[in-house]
Amino acid sequence: QVQLVESGGGLVQPGGSLRLSCAASGTISSILTMGWYRQAPGKQRELVAQQPNGGTTNYADSVKGRFTISRDNAKNTVYLQMNGLKPEDTATYYCNAKTFHARTGITDYWGQGTQVTVSS
Repeated sequence: QVQLVESGGGLVQPGGSLRLSCAASGTISSILTMGWYRQAPGKQRELVAQQPNGGTTNYADSVKGRFTISRDNAKNTVYLQMNGLKPEDTATYYCNAKTFHARTGITDYWGQGTQVTVSS
Protein backbone atom coordinates (compact mmCIF):
# COMPACT_ATOMS: atom_id res chain seq x y z
CA GLN A 1 0.00 0.00 0.00
CA VAL A 2 1.13 3.52 -0.82
CA GLN A 3 -0.33 6.70 0.60
CA LEU A 4 0.03 10.02 -1.26
CA VAL A 5 -0.54 13.46 0.27
CA GLU A 6 -0.53 16.49 -1.99
CA SER A 7 -0.12 20.18 -1.24
CA GLY A 8 0.52 23.44 -3.02
CA GLY A 9 -2.56 24.21 -5.09
CA GLY A 10 -4.30 27.56 -5.14
CA LEU A 11 -5.41 30.56 -7.14
CA VAL A 12 -2.87 32.27 -9.38
CA GLN A 13 -3.01 34.88 -12.12
CA PRO A 14 -2.18 33.98 -15.73
CA GLY A 15 1.57 33.88 -16.20
CA GLY A 16 2.14 33.03 -12.56
CA SER A 17 3.77 30.02 -10.93
CA LEU A 18 2.87 27.33 -8.43
CA ARG A 19 4.70 24.31 -7.06
CA LEU A 20 2.81 21.18 -6.13
CA SER A 21 4.25 18.62 -3.73
CA CYS A 22 3.30 15.01 -3.13
CA ALA A 23 4.71 13.01 -0.23
CA ALA A 24 4.58 9.23 -0.48
CA SER A 25 4.54 6.79 2.41
CA GLY A 26 3.99 3.07 2.83
CA THR A 27 5.59 0.49 0.55
CA ILE A 28 7.89 2.96 -1.17
CA SER A 29 10.23 0.31 -2.53
CA SER A 30 7.49 -1.02 -4.82
CA ILE A 31 6.99 2.29 -6.65
CA LEU A 32 7.92 2.13 -10.34
CA THR A 33 6.96 5.61 -11.37
CA MET A 34 5.45 8.77 -9.95
CA GLY A 35 3.64 11.50 -11.77
CA TRP A 36 0.91 14.07 -11.96
CA TYR A 37 -2.46 13.96 -13.70
CA ARG A 38 -5.17 16.60 -13.91
CA GLN A 39 -8.87 16.69 -14.47
CA ALA A 40 -10.88 19.73 -15.49
CA PRO A 41 -14.68 19.84 -15.06
CA GLY A 42 -16.40 17.81 -17.76
CA LYS A 43 -13.13 16.39 -19.07
CA GLN A 44 -11.26 13.13 -18.65
CA ARG A 45 -8.28 12.84 -16.37
CA GLU A 46 -5.08 13.36 -18.35
CA LEU A 47 -1.40 12.79 -17.77
CA VAL A 48 0.58 15.96 -17.08
CA ALA A 49 4.05 14.60 -16.29
CA GLN A 50 5.56 11.30 -15.26
CA GLN A 51 8.97 10.28 -13.95
CA PRO A 52 9.81 6.56 -13.91
CA ASN A 53 12.57 5.22 -11.65
CA GLY A 54 15.74 5.76 -13.67
CA GLY A 55 13.71 6.36 -16.80
CA THR A 56 12.92 9.21 -19.12
CA THR A 57 10.56 11.89 -17.90
CA ASN A 58 7.62 12.58 -20.17
CA TYR A 59 5.27 15.53 -20.36
CA ALA A 60 1.98 16.32 -22.00
CA ASP A 61 2.56 18.47 -25.08
CA SER A 62 0.43 21.23 -23.56
CA VAL A 63 2.83 21.72 -20.62
CA LYS A 64 6.23 21.11 -22.23
CA GLY A 65 8.61 23.98 -21.54
CA ARG A 66 6.41 25.33 -18.74
CA PHE A 67 6.13 22.52 -16.18
CA THR A 68 8.93 20.54 -14.56
CA ILE A 69 8.57 17.33 -12.56
CA SER A 70 11.23 16.34 -10.06
CA ARG A 71 11.68 13.76 -7.32
CA ASP A 72 13.48 13.89 -3.99
CA ASN A 73 13.99 10.22 -3.19
CA ALA A 74 15.39 10.99 0.26
CA LYS A 75 12.07 12.63 1.16
CA ASN A 76 9.90 10.27 -0.95
CA THR A 77 8.42 13.38 -2.52
CA VAL A 78 7.59 14.36 -6.09
CA TYR A 79 7.17 17.97 -7.16
CA LEU A 80 5.54 19.73 -10.08
CA GLN A 81 6.87 23.21 -10.78
CA MET A 82 4.38 25.06 -12.94
CA ASN A 83 5.45 28.27 -14.63
CA GLY A 84 3.69 30.41 -17.21
CA LEU A 85 0.31 29.19 -16.03
CA LYS A 86 -2.65 29.62 -18.36
CA PRO A 87 -6.40 29.59 -17.66
CA GLU A 88 -6.60 26.24 -19.47
CA ASP A 89 -4.33 24.75 -16.78
CA THR A 90 -7.19 25.14 -14.31
CA ALA A 91 -8.01 21.68 -12.96
CA THR A 92 -7.76 19.38 -10.01
CA TYR A 93 -4.27 17.93 -9.98
CA TYR A 94 -3.69 14.39 -8.74
CA CYS A 95 -0.47 12.75 -7.70
CA ASN A 96 -0.05 9.20 -8.98
CA ALA A 97 2.24 6.32 -8.06
CA LYS A 98 2.42 3.03 -9.91
CA THR A 99 3.67 -0.05 -8.07
CA PHE A 100 4.44 -3.55 -9.19
CA HIS A 101 4.03 -6.85 -7.41
CA ALA A 102 4.55 -10.19 -9.11
CA ARG A 103 1.22 -11.45 -7.77
CA THR A 104 -0.99 -8.45 -8.53
CA GLY A 105 0.80 -6.70 -11.37
CA ILE A 106 0.70 -2.92 -11.66
CA THR A 107 -1.44 -0.93 -9.21
CA ASP A 108 -2.28 2.77 -9.39
CA TYR A 109 -2.40 4.87 -6.22
CA TRP A 110 -3.84 8.39 -6.14
CA GLY A 111 -3.63 11.41 -3.92
CA GLN A 112 -6.72 13.28 -2.80
CA GLY A 113 -6.28 15.98 -5.43
CA THR A 114 -5.39 19.66 -5.14
CA GLN A 115 -7.18 22.46 -6.98
CA VAL A 116 -5.27 24.80 -9.27
CA THR A 117 -7.17 27.80 -10.58
CA VAL A 118 -5.63 30.23 -13.05
CA SER A 119 -7.66 33.39 -13.33
CA SER A 120 -7.30 37.14 -13.30
